This record gives sequence, structure tokens and C-alpha cells, in this order.
Amino acid sequence: MEANAPQSNTIEEATFGGGCFWCVETVFNQLKGVIDAESGYSNGQHPKPSYEDVCSGTTGHAEVVRVKFDPSQVSYHQLLEVFFTIHDPTTLNRQGNDEGTQYRSGIYTHNSEQAHQARALIEQLETSHAFGKPIVTEVRPLANYHPAEAYHQRYFEHNPHAGYCAFVVAPKVAKFQKTFADLLKKD
Repeated sequence: MEANAPQSNTIEEATFGGGCFWCVETVFNQLKGVIDAESGYSNGQHPKPSYEDVCSGTTGHAEVVRVKFDPSQVSYHQLLEVFFTIHDPTTLNRQGNDEGTQYRSGIYTHNSEQAHQARALIEQLETSHAFGKPIVTEVRPLANYHPAEAYHQRYFEHNPHAGYCAFVVAPKVAKFQKTFADLLKKD
């Protein structure tokens, strides 16, 4: 168990798709109250998708991150706020140079309360014109989730100098750390 062990007996799960899961997983693993963030695939048709299958765009799966968290330390609403800060929810099936349905913006809910909170925040962001363009993030119940292959887990942590990590992931992580400094795990 990590030094950030849960303080309560309740552990909840949340699942987010915000483009490449390496970025999303890295950010959520740095939040206090997050027990684990796992890269995976969800909401597609293939019964056991591989990375190659998902990248082909034929399985219907999104690259996602399943977050296990202690709600006494970080709320679902705070996770949603982080999610909307670390990716562009206004681009359909695209994040930066990553293009395809597997990179869609999505909130894959584990219960009706999560769906309600996600839709309410999207409505608030739309009303305030926070992004200047319509939000295309889908909100759907989590379905057909599969963990990604082991080499994808904590990819940025193990490969910080790889091209994509250095030029795409690192700037997103730095922005997140500055914006949410008060929510970071203390080492």
C-alpha cells in the first residue's frame, strides 16, 4: 500500500477518457486520495481488446483511466474538475495529434450520482462558456472495461524522456501540478 493509504473504509471508482491514457493516468496518480489510477479500455464491443485492436478504431473502445479513490480525501467533483482541466473537452475524437474514436472525451460513470454530477458540471461549464466552444464529452455508464497491457501502466513514470512523454505528457503534468498544487500527494 502506498504512503497515501485510505483514511476511510470507503473506496470509490471513477473512469475518465481524455485522449491518451498516459497523460490522464499520470495526473490522477499524483492526486491525494487516489489509491490507484489504471490505464485501460472501455465502452467498446470487443470482448478482450488489445492496444493494437483499440488503435485500429474498430473496437469502439476509448482509452480510459479507472481511478480508485478515497472520497474522504478527494471528492468526485474534484476529480471532474481535474479531468476538465487536463484535456480539451471540445474536440471530437481528438486530443492534440492523437486522432480517432479511442481518444474521445468521456466520463464513464459507476452510478447515477456520478452521472448526475458529471452532467451538472458540464451544464455549468457550458453556461459559463468556460471553453468558448461546445463540450463534446460523452457521459455514459461504464461498460466492457479492460485494463491495458502492463507496459502502459505508469508509462510516463517509467519513460519520462521518451519523445511523446517529454513533449506532450510533461507539459500537461506541469500545468496540472501548478493548477492543483493543493491536491497533490505529499511525499
